[in-house]
Amino acid sequence: MAPSYELYDDEAWERGDAMFEAMKEKLYDEDFYYEIARFVTKHRLGGSPMTFFPPKKGGFNFYYRIQYSDGKSVIIRFPLPGYHRIAEEKIHAEVAAIRYIAEHTTIPVPFILHYGMTEESPGKIGPFIIMEYIENSGDLIDVMAAPGLERVVLDPDIDEDKLEFVYSQMADILLQLSQCDFSRIGCLGKVDPNWEYGDDDDGGFDVTCRPLSFNIAQLGEVGGIPHFALPPTSKTYSTASEYFSALADMHLQQLSFQRNQAVTSADDCRKKYIARQLFRTLASSQRLASPKTNHGPFKLWCDDLRPANVLVDANHRIVGVIDWEFTYAAPAEFTYAPPWWLLLTMPEEWPEGLDDWVEHYEPRLETFLRALRAKEREFVEQGLLKEGYLDKPLSARMRQSWETGDFWLAYAARKTWAFDGIFWRSIDERFFGKSEAGFMERLKLLPPEQAAGVEALVERKMREKEECTLVDWYEEGPESALLPPDILGPEPERGADTRGKPAATAADALGDAVQGLTLEDEARSP
Repeated sequence: MAPSYELYDDEAWERGDAMFEAMKEKLYDEDFYYEIARFVTKHRLGGSPMTFFPPKKGGFNFYYRIQYSDGKSVIIRFPLPGYHRIAEEKIHAEVAAIRYIAEHTTIPVPFILHYGMTEESPGKIGPFIIMEYIENSGDLIDVMAAPGLERVVLDPDIDEDKLEFVYSQMADILLQLSQCDFSRIGCLGKVDPNWEYGDDDDGGFDVTCRPLSFNIAQLGEVGGIPHFALPPTSKTYSTASEYFSALADMHLQQLSFQRNQAVTSADDCRKKYIARQLFRTLASSQRLASPKTNHGPFKLWCDDLRPANVLVDANHRIVGVIDWEFTYAAPAEFTYAPPWWLLLTMPEEWPEGLDDWVEHYEPRLETFLRALRAKEREFVEQGLLKEGYLDKPLSARMRQSWETGDFWLAYAARKTWAFDGIFWRSIDERFFGKSEAGFMERLKLLPPEQAAGVEALVERKMREKEECTLVDWYEEGPESALLPPDILGPEPERGADTRGKPAATAADALGDAVQGLTLEDEARSP
């Protein structure tokens, strides 16, 4: 069986890559290195910059590292230009999340020295975060992955004690995050400008804007959905059901707006349309959220919390957790589901398919839950858990989520490009019963107006598949004015608001502060 993931829009992906390539000459310019070093040094107390490391590029960001005379390092990180429409929102969300976590947990996170918007940045290349570099010997992938393989997968021969040690540390992180409660769903924002570390309150932060998820970022940049067709940045949610409905809407928007690689055939289009409309029906009828947690409390959740973002020392002890940009208060169902990363490979990317992934996952889940139960006992002994916690501990909730299939509901809701294979394997029969006649029989379950719209969508998607073009919805011109027919019903809201304002312009460069700075050879040219 093949992997069950769907494809991003290649044209949109290449557009983002091209934007970064166009910046490379500037990013590798030696004079620009000195400008960055002067700027960063202004926000760091003590030490002179000694070594400048070449920029490194990740999935959403690139960063520069500068080592100082005291042996410590600082990094300045910028979002990739392909994500420029959410770049400032992303910076605000991550800074708020990191500062909240630093105040309310013992999870080791980077210390933020300064952050700002594009106008303040060196060369005005984008919003940025300056933070202390966490010294490390690698990440948990280095500890857990099978050696010598191109794809990242848990080493099947890993020592059980070693694995339980790693899982125990990750359980500690998840357990602490599960204790961070909020009354609404969305990203955190600073509500008290006078707050400082150590104040006896909620850290001056509350839910103030939409949940900026990994999925929203991908929908907007490699799914081809214009941002005015996504939830406005000011939107927060008061119930889990409301948010599940928004997620279901976004699955449909991806099918409608993504012009390339969205479907492989007419039947594939029909199957995806039916699955998404049925899932939307489940969400709107409040069948995806538990009545007990529908109104909260909502839990602090990070879409990108995974072993690759967890730094360790030489003894495999966690020294830092990085990349908190997609962190928000989310439905409790997300937190109560066991983590997908126990095998390191996402279920939709498992080469042998979902059934085989489950077969390999379940033994590792037992190890993880054993480690989590031990960590819960430790927290209870230390008085770190809220009253009534043991009535239904996280370990029991995770087991229940797995056994009932709620794990798959939460996973499919969050991940548009993993949705279809999971829906037909793990959701369809659970809610709609067995079907002997195939997916087209499910068309009868849709309201007449939805059922009637499927063939028009098929015709359009087949035409777009042949055209293989990319529409820039933000350009003036006839193409951008031709929005696809709205398969959601209401008119998409245009002109979503933006969050935050540019910080003050940076002061003059520090001049002498970077004398003696050494440029690593790799940093001299692209």
